[in-house]
Amino acid sequence: MSEFSAPKGIPDYFPPASADFLAVRNALTDAAYRAGYGHIELPIFEETALFARGVGESTDVVSKEMYTFADRGGRTVTLRPEGTAGVMRAVIQHGLDRGQLPVKLCYSGPFFRYERPQAGRYRQLQQVGVEAIGVDDPALDAEVIAIADEGYKRLGLTGYRLDLTSLGDDTCRPQYRERLQEFLLGLDLDEPTRERARINPLRVLDDKRPEVREATADAPLMLDHLSDSAKDHFEQVKGHLDRLGVDYVVNPRLVRGLDYYTKTTFEFVHDGLGAQSGIGGGGRYDGLMKQIGGKQELSGIGFGIGVDRTVLALEAEGVSVAGVGRVDVFGVPMGAAAKAELVALAGELRAAGVKVDLAYGDRALKGAMKAADRSGARLALVLGDRELDERTIEIKDLTNGDQHKVPLDAALAEIRSRLGI
Repeated sequence: MSEFSAPKGIPDYFPPASADFLAVRNALTDAAYRAGYGHIELPIFEETALFARGVGESTDVVSKEMYTFADRGGRTVTLRPEGTAGVMRAVIQHGLDRGQLPVKLCYSGPFFRYERPQAGRYRQLQQVGVEAIGVDDPALDAEVIAIADEGYKRLGLTGYRLDLTSLGDDTCRPQYRERLQEFLLGLDLDEPTRERARINPLRVLDDKRPEVREATADAPLMLDHLSDSAKDHFEQVKGHLDRLGVDYVVNPRLVRGLDYYTKTTFEFVHDGLGAQSGIGGGGRYDGLMKQIGGKQELSGIGFGIGVDRTVLALEAEGVSVAGVGRVDVFGVPMGAAAKAELVALAGELRAAGVKVDLAYGDRALKGAMKAADRSGARLALVLGDRELDERTIEIKDLTNGDQHKVPLDAALAEIRSRLGI
């Protein structure tokens, strides 16, 4: 047994499971790239103040879950717990907001939160995110939501739902906040919850404890107190989603765990995951840029999708996706001369876009064929001295067991034809 192991709550991804992980990440980012989103790479850590101001001091993320430490220069830095604040910082720092709007960006990678590890909840979580900054347009809100929905559908995921609401804007949210705060402070709540009600009452509606949910069952809801402009914005978002064929459920009690959300707010939920049912979500954040020091007050809309959670959702549905690392063809050479021939053929196939692996290490036929089965390849190529003398190669379909020989010089064309390449 190894002397070292991964830190608690931080998963390793390795073959064959890593193939599904990469397939999920690629499907989600590809959906964004097809909609004109450019790639951005973010720092793994930022100044702590960026997240404290951007995400919100009253959130669990900032108050309980951040990995914060002092660097060698005495500066306080934090491993990124989410992506939106970092993207907005980059947009401001590099003047992207002074160019064509909206600024449409996509990112992926690890994020860090100190939580109690359990299935679907890790201390290093993997996410794909998109942000569209600079235009307040309900059609853009619908586009962002539809990108996430498309990614899930392309993966073959079906057992999820989209919860949708509006958290209002500056014309109605302050009044609603007072009304909700008055209601909450009239309840018999524990002191930490009462303090949260004083700082950010909306966060109390996000409390998952049964006794708190029961106590707040009759709490006033934001959807019932929207201004005319916020209500019109929400109706337009729903109309665009209807035209895009994106199904949704209006959930008036939906509250995301970050303070910067306004207007359109959404979450994708998969009930097959138990308590950790959220697989992705996001919303609009109209005041964030000003909050973290931007000279302009540009609005934005975005999402973060959990790659880990999406993999678990696919497993719950019994859906397998072919990912990077799984090969199309597996070569089985019997002898040194056959190996030399198959090495050359593998190079030609890879140049033609076919994913190929070989049985290395001079294995016996039985062991090499077991490796071919484990590889997930569709075709196995078997080549020995007899086939070399005949200038043929045996092609075996590993999905149904059919096999036959073809001329060696016709193997490339035959394999491409079988794979539809």
